[in-house]
Amino acid sequence: MADRYLHFTGTAPGRFLTRRLGLPQPAPLRRWSLDTPRLEGPLLHLTAGSGAGAGADTETGAGLAEVLAGVGLPVVGRADRPGAIVLDATGVTTAAGLGDVHAALHPVVRSLAPGGRVVVLGTVPSPDDHHQAAAQQALEGFVRSLGKEIGRGSTVQLVRLPDVRVPGVPASGIRLPGGGATAQGAASTLRFLLSPRSAYVSGQVIELTDATPEPVTDPAAPLAGRTALVTGAARGIGAAVASVLARDGARVVALDVPGVREDLERTAARLGATPLPLDITAPDAADRIAAAAPDGLGVLVHNAGITRDRRLANMPADRWTSVVDVNLDSVLRTTDELLKGGAVTRGGRIVATASIAGIAGNNGQTNYAASKAGIIGLVRSLGPRAAADHGVTVNAVAPGFIETKMTAAVPFFIREAGRRMNSLSQGGLPVDVAEAVAWFAQPDSTAVNGQVLRVCGQSLLGA
Repeated sequence: MADRYLHFTGTAPGRFLTRRLGLPQPAPLRRWSLDTPRLEGPLLHLTAGSGAGAGADTETGAGLAEVLAGVGLPVVGRADRPGAIVLDATGVTTAAGLGDVHAALHPVVRSLAPGGRVVVLGTVPSPDDHHQAAAQQALEGFVRSLGKEIGRGSTVQLVRLPDVRVPGVPASGIRLPGGGATAQGAASTLRFLLSPRSAYVSGQVIELTDATPEPVTDPAAPLAGRTALVTGAARGIGAAVASVLARDGARVVALDVPGVREDLERTAARLGATPLPLDITAPDAADRIAAAAPDGLGVLVHNAGITRDRRLANMPADRWTSVVDVNLDSVLRTTDELLKGGAVTRGGRIVATASIAGIAGNNGQTNYAASKAGIIGLVRSLGPRAAADHGVTVNAVAPGFIETKMTAAVPFFIREAGRRMNSLSQGGLPVDVAEAVAWFAQPDSTAVNGQVLRVCGQSLLGA
């Protein structure tokens, strides 16, 4: 459904009226397309703090400079109207050092181009140095607040690089070699965040591991040679995910319940995908999925989900059970069986779909919120073990208000509240979720594991 308010605020009378009334003024988001593959304007590279990572003469700094050069934007030290700003704050280890963050961004943040990006690089707060931990944790509050005030369709994120310090040595002390490799592990993340693909992602904290990234042979088709299975793929977000993965070169198997076979076959035909009509809760679901991908799955996307909303006092057991079974138990069961059987190949990617309802809760959705919070628990627990035992990463997307047929049926005032109650003052599109899934699926996203990314425009719910 078209967002008429967004269109109205783009007109001269709309801008005048909404400003006078103090109403939200959403800016049209610049999303990826063949015509708009990158942001407009150069990338401004700044530093804050001192120590490793804060300069190009260090291994981390040199590695970061190389990574930023591969983003596709000219990297500069000064710019009147940058399209993106990357602030390396890995060297901020004290409260006083936070002043460098202000000094670096205060003069330039107002000049950021509309639809621009700000990415702050930090490190994991140290359990051994409470001064460093306080300073690095402070960056999270800073980023989330800047995301809420920056406006004009721009976004702000914090990326935490893995700590490579000598154990027991204060954060300001000697660091081990490997900083360059650490920066390389951030390449896929920075490409995603510093592009139109991340248009509806803001105020997020992404923590990377020290895993070595796999090389990408063809940047235009990074998933070439991999089979990707997407559940709930007949329409909506699932169809968008299948489309973007196919765009990136994957052979797609599109799974959905037999009751929507026509929609599923239509989507599969459009993408050159293989349709798999199957109820994901069936006892033999994992076996049938494995049979549909005899060469193994490089990407497994758990997107299928249902709602059966009702307040707990009025919710019969069957409404509770059906939601938990589809949204959580089937994900747990099929994931365990596919990993155990080796159907998800080494270097594979598992991406599940959570929800901001699982983070913030929602009236009338105790069953749905429980199932989606369970997905978050699955990702955080299984991610490190799946990487160690199977060479597979496990992550999740947590969509907010996404413009689908389901949200179009929501009553007008509730729908408008859902659209406006985020930092971008608008709903997202299915492709926004799909782009995040595709980033998780990238071969060189090995360092991204156990993460839950909210694709919600920095929703005020659960913020």
